[in-house]
Amino acid sequence: MSDNNRSRLLWAGFMAILAAGVGFAIRGGIFDNWAKEFGFTGAQLGAIGGMGFNGFCFGIILGGVVVDKIGYGKLVVLAFLLHVVSALITFTASGGNAYMVLSLGMFIFAFANGTLEAVANPLVATLYPENRTHYLNILHASWPAGMVIGVIIGWFLDDKMEINWRIQLALYLIPTVIYGLMFMGQKFPQSEAAAKGVSFGNMLKDVGILGGAVACFLLSFFAEGFFKDVVGLAPEMAKNVGYGVGGALLIGVGLITKFSLGSIVLFVLFVTHALVGAVELGTDGWIQNITGNLFTPEQGKALFLWTSAIMFGLRFCAHWIEKTLKLSPVGLLFVCSALAAGGLTLASTMNSFTTALIALGIYAFGKTFFWPTMLAVASDRFPRTGAVAISIMGGIGMLSAGIIGGPGLGYTKDRFAGESLKATNPALYETYKAETPSKFLNLDATAAIGLDGKKLSAAKEAKEKTPEQLAVVQADQQGDRKTLKFDAYIPGTMAVIYLFLLLYFKSIGGYRPVRIDEQSA
Repeated sequence: MSDNNRSRLLWAGFMAILAAGVGFAIRGGIFDNWAKEFGFTGAQLGAIGGMGFNGFCFGIILGGVVVDKIGYGKLVVLAFLLHVVSALITFTASGGNAYMVLSLGMFIFAFANGTLEAVANPLVATLYPENRTHYLNILHASWPAGMVIGVIIGWFLDDKMEINWRIQLALYLIPTVIYGLMFMGQKFPQSEAAAKGVSFGNMLKDVGILGGAVACFLLSFFAEGFFKDVVGLAPEMAKNVGYGVGGALLIGVGLITKFSLGSIVLFVLFVTHALVGAVELGTDGWIQNITGNLFTPEQGKALFLWTSAIMFGLRFCAHWIEKTLKLSPVGLLFVCSALAAGGLTLASTMNSFTTALIALGIYAFGKTFFWPTMLAVASDRFPRTGAVAISIMGGIGMLSAGIIGGPGLGYTKDRFAGESLKATNPALYETYKAETPSKFLNLDATAAIGLDGKKLSAAKEAKEKTPEQLAVVQADQQGDRKTLKFDAYIPGTMAVIYLFLLLYFKSIGGYRPVRIDEQSA
């Protein structure tokens, strides 16, 4: 394959993920327009946004399962068509059908994004086997770049010019058309596993029962939520159905792999990537809200742009950092986890915009290399899995963000804010507490009764705050600070895991990529 062909495919993948980032940011920015036009509640908007995680998960896992067999090109065409169809469906939202139409449009859009990642990740790993960490980080620099572009578009066209949301959304079709043209007519390579004719069962053997258990555990929670919220089953029955779905899928993995246990190292990587999804995407989903609450909404947006710009720039420097500091990919992940934990801990104490820039800058540096470097490690060490392992890994990260990261941080935010006000002024807490407790997985709901959203908003918006309103606002901010501090435990745990992986690789002669023949031997 020529260098020109290889480079064009890399940048076509870059543009594809950039289109996803632009669309994701624009859609997130027009939630307030949808609430105003269609009268949606916060819960309805959250459910529409949740389709962005669910659709991506199914797109990347299903795409990863078939891409080695049908080829990259066919999935690129499918993703392109789905991106266009998603926009056309979303534009038709009106009146009573708006909720269903917007949810469907979000799911299809996210499914297209996941399908593209199922193509782009193994494609770049195959194109650059000599330096996967560097080039996968370059590929994923497109996501923060797309987010920055999307936020800027929203800031100008929505906040300043009040342009119709349909026009704003249509702009993501520009990079969509560009990536379609860039992929057109290109020759696609085969992964090492596909070139050697590895069967699907053998591709899954390294995943096995252990790795499958991680994915199926998260899918059981997704199924529980689907049958409870969409189908309308009673909570206990929905939970049992969810466990049944997860168990059936795990049995399926066992049958396909002839009940191979799987690699313990890959199992550890899957568990760790669930933590990556929770801390990176989960935190990103809340960080504008938290910083906007601690400072001002505009400063919150500025800080989000700051962290996204840092990620974009640094993802071009992974190879230089590894070479200069003499770090393996796992060593890089260890250092980044420590930085992310330190940055979030420092962010929990920030009292000025300057300290916020420093704290969140450290956190941004830490989270920059998590996602693409994890994919590189899995691809380096388990080439027999082809696209399957890294696609399942991506799905695990996205499922974790939607099921654990975002909802978990919302739960802790409610819990800490309520506890803070209750500790300082119990009588005031009884006035401002929410009618229903916050729920997260199977945790005790009665322990997390947060503050009523409408009353809290009224206290925040009051120009001349009463002492009571000031106390409520301060309790809410204290909840945000404690949430950031609690969030820091996730990358802290990841640092411990990466340290053990470093010791493991040292015991076997050091980290290095392996070939299928070596892995089989």
